[in-house]
Amino acid sequence: MTLRLTDEQAAELEAIARVENVPIAKEVRIALAEHIARRRRDRAFQARLKASIKRNQEILDRLAST
Repeated sequence: MTLRLTDEQAAELEAIARVENVPIAKEVRIALAEHIARRRRDRAFQARLKASIKRNQEILDRLAST
């Protein structure tokens, strides 16, 4: 996976990792885990997710019936 950051984001991420004494990759994984956890608790996101799943299931059902 490639992650493109601005120079400022890269510098800040590197500084955080250095202060926490962990690899940059670990800081990225922590941030992603926290972001995903917030989405799981976000009712509006969950509603959009369920609507998306429903639309995709309808498309898959149509494709399977041809």
